[in-house]
Amino acid sequence: MKILVVGQGGREHALVWKLAQSPLVEKIYCAPGNPGISQIAASIPMPERFADLANWAESESIALTVVGPEVPLAEGIVDVFRERGLKAFGPDKRAAHLEASKDFAKQLMMKNDIPTAAHRTFTDAEEAMAYIEDQNTPVFVKANGLAAGKGVIPGRTFKEAVQAVTTILIGDSVVIEEELIGEEASFTVLTDGTYCLPFVSSQDHKMSHDGDTGKNTGGMGAYSPAPVITPELHDYVMERIVYPTVNGMADIDRLFKGVLYVGLMITDAGPKVVEFNCRFGDPEAQVLLPRLKSDLVPLLIACIDGTLKQHADVQWHNEAAACIAMASGGYPDPYQTGEVITGLEDANAIEGVTVFHAGTEQDGEDIVTAGGRVLGVTAVAGGLHDAIQRAYQGVSAIQFADAHYRKDIGYRALGRN
Repeated sequence: MKILVVGQGGREHALVWKLAQSPLVEKIYCAPGNPGISQIAASIPMPERFADLANWAESESIALTVVGPEVPLAEGIVDVFRERGLKAFGPDKRAAHLEASKDFAKQLMMKNDIPTAAHRTFTDAEEAMAYIEDQNTPVFVKANGLAAGKGVIPGRTFKEAVQAVTTILIGDSVVIEEELIGEEASFTVLTDGTYCLPFVSSQDHKMSHDGDTGKNTGGMGAYSPAPVITPELHDYVMERIVYPTVNGMADIDRLFKGVLYVGLMITDAGPKVVEFNCRFGDPEAQVLLPRLKSDLVPLLIACIDGTLKQHADVQWHNEAAACIAMASGGYPDPYQTGEVITGLEDANAIEGVTVFHAGTEQDGEDIVTAGGRVLGVTAVAGGLHDAIQRAYQGVSAIQFADAHYRKDIGYRALGRN
């Protein structure tokens, strides 16, 4: 079959890489893709209108379209494809609202008794600031809409919180939450709207600098498995969070099919939801997909067809995986692009290492930086320590001007040993 992947980042490179391993796949296209993706898939331009992409998919007999990023999902790309009778993996516009509106997600959680932080939503800055002052405790200030994983600002002091409200609340609403204390984890499932198939556990590193300091980012690295997710916690999350969410969406006629990503904080009172995403995490996809032994294609089709329960016996590699994000200096603040990247072949030649392109572009013979997060250097090995060490070997082989990366990916997991 022919497959189309929509997107151009590290998550989409990992998806294309995994889909290309399927014996069911004849050819993969990616719109718009990147230089790393173009080594294993044919890149095509991303048209402004979803209808034009659907026309192209129909003319090329595309059997499956896999949508990577949240923005086209929230804007209804799956609806457009579905109206043409084309198979597209991901939630439709109504279901993708779970990520597109934090206030909607909070209301759903309250209605279905899903554990999460206490919150209030505001459209007026002065009311928000008065609420923060009344709380007299640290809070988190969140943009209500999509923000590429960076719409969360900690307000550990009143001054910080007020600055966050001022930054975020521009013609939109803002969600203010109590601060949750604990260890974060990422919980990913596939669902056909009824049955939920959990992936192995993972943990992201959101903050820009070592020791979880600096600013919030789209993610500076990830690893899998995450020891913080014990078998008991896994069962609790499935029973108290995942199924109530999927069933709750179905109850309000927003059947959720696709990837449900649950960002968790493991507090002393148990796991609580930090956020929902309607797609694979980035960089979590870069550690989850290399660990998936089963063919991904039938799983995605089963989500669309409502037959996921028939694929419950998913196989996983026993190896651990780690991903280090190499970013442009200054990220998530303004940064330079166009810096020449060298050493990619050397890194990919290291046993167990795969370099996923995130923000790169071709400039003549060179591959250059073209985004905040530039590369995701992923490694698999027998254990987490070795996977992390191998990933950093890959990072050491790559050079570009002012490259920035965290040097402590996986420190929480390694600290448990």
